[in-house]
Amino acid sequence: MTSTPPKTTPPNTTPQQTAPQKTVPPSTACSGSPAAPAWEDLVTAALLGTERRMPPVPLRSDRSPAAALLDAAAVSTVRRRAALRPALAGERPAPAPADPRPPLPAAARHRLSLLLADRGGTGDGSRRGAAPDLTELLPQWLTAAQEYGYRAPGALLPALLDAARARTDLRPAALALAGPRALWLARLNDDWAFALRGTGGPAAVPGPEDPEGVRRLWEEGLFAERVTLLTALRRRDPAAGLGLLGTTWATERAEDRLMFLDALREGLSTADEPFLEQALSDRSRNVRATAAELLSALPGSALAARMATRAHAHVGLGRTPGPVITVEAPQECDTGMQRDGVAPKPPSGRGQGAWWLSQLLEAAPLDGWRDRFDGRTPAEIVALPVADNWRTELHDAWCRAAVRQRDADWARALLGAPATADRATEVAPPGSSRDLAKLLSVLPEDERALWVAEFIAAHGLSDAFRMLGVCAVPWAEPLGRSVVDALDIARDAGSYPWSFSGVMGLAERCLDPAAADRLDMLTAVTDEPEGASPGSGGYWSEAFQRLVGTLRLRATMHAELTGSADTATGPGAGTGTGTGTDATAPAAS
Repeated sequence: MTSTPPKTTPPNTTPQQTAPQKTVPPSTACSGSPAAPAWEDLVTAALLGTERRMPPVPLRSDRSPAAALLDAAAVSTVRRRAALRPALAGERPAPAPADPRPPLPAAARHRLSLLLADRGGTGDGSRRGAAPDLTELLPQWLTAAQEYGYRAPGALLPALLDAARARTDLRPAALALAGPRALWLARLNDDWAFALRGTGGPAAVPGPEDPEGVRRLWEEGLFAERVTLLTALRRRDPAAGLGLLGTTWATERAEDRLMFLDALREGLSTADEPFLEQALSDRSRNVRATAAELLSALPGSALAARMATRAHAHVGLGRTPGPVITVEAPQECDTGMQRDGVAPKPPSGRGQGAWWLSQLLEAAPLDGWRDRFDGRTPAEIVALPVADNWRTELHDAWCRAAVRQRDADWARALLGAPATADRATEVAPPGSSRDLAKLLSVLPEDERALWVAEFIAAHGLSDAFRMLGVCAVPWAEPLGRSVVDALDIARDAGSYPWSFSGVMGLAERCLDPAAADRLDMLTAVTDEPEGASPGSGGYWSEAFQRLVGTLRLRATMHAELTGSADTATGPGAGTGTGTGTDATAPAAS
């Protein structure tokens, strides 16, 4: 039998010394040195200062606490880095897609870099000073560049996306210029995620030769990508767009159905009527209302006919003593009216009968009123007196109908002659809800500009700002001349120019640059009339100098985009503030 020898204690040791020793982590183990202080303690001492918090490190007589703290931080950094274990390499991102579009001309590329670099500098919202506002020129440059089909320089893509992130009004044009590489970058940087929710331009939409790509994007794409796809398909092939929407309509969310339905405005035709009639029974009230609005924009639709029958039952022609339009408000809003988009509950302060009648009139085809009023033209109908103070309500509803149905004859009749009214409020009476700017948008561009020009000549600029906003750019010569003349009259009256800063800003964006030379005479400081605001002459001089400088810079920008300008020649070429440019170049608006 073998016996186990008894345990013995080695010489010069005690039992306690044989206990397992605690292992010091490699990151802190250092022969002959104390344990490293916690990084958080070092940071706290640094933030509070060594005079208020003694660093948690040994101090020597020849070293200050601050130096000891820095030494400890350096040693701790080395230790932490030395303890890191190498990780597996991440998957390399796929290369950015190719962009076959031509590059920007050198001068235009330089101009874009200047505009992007300055976008946070001069755009403080002030209308003072004579220098052009480069912040406002950036959207104009982007819009002009779209016409040429250029691609953005790769080095400027981050700055371009940053600019679009900060200003939503820049996004469509900026993303179109940036192209598919903007979407590639946005997938790598959350700051640019808006590009994935917005449109990537026409290049992001599969073409008709790629039906599988269309189907995959519709079923798997982000919501905004699907809206963009549907809109593009409606422009290209309305029937194909409607067919694509029909494949998933029943499973879409209510808010998505509303947006998709709104996209059907592109290419709207009678072929869409069966689908829209079914949407009148949708469980969402907003979807039903939008479907009814679209159907009422189709004068030959069954809904338009139903609305005409209802409207004609309440509006007719009386003959006592002469021709007069008679109006009788509806007494109820039945289920049929509600299904056809008539909202039963009026807004606060509006009578029920007037509210229901206005909706019927807005949706009824305007052509039907000719027969209802014995073959009279729109102008003759509008000129008829209206009984019982219904004129404003009736005409306002017809204005909305003219906008919805894009009927230029009715819009022309309801606008009337711009010079006949004493003020804009007589064109749109007090209490009226009509929108003259929307009504003007129905007219052809040339006629629209001429109407606004005559209105400004007769009534000045105070009521014309929104009307100017719907005029085609660059402004036609009569309109531009009328605006400048009105600004000159305001200067002669001695008022301050910032009272007209909105119109002046529009003029900088919309006037034809060819007018710059003609406006040079307005840049001089004039004598202030008696009773004028102090210093108004100098302020007006600055405002007109800025206007002329901006117009010339727009001409230069256009020349650079066409490749006919050289940034190395001409005064102010680098900054865009010089006058050595061709002022007769077409507008870059």
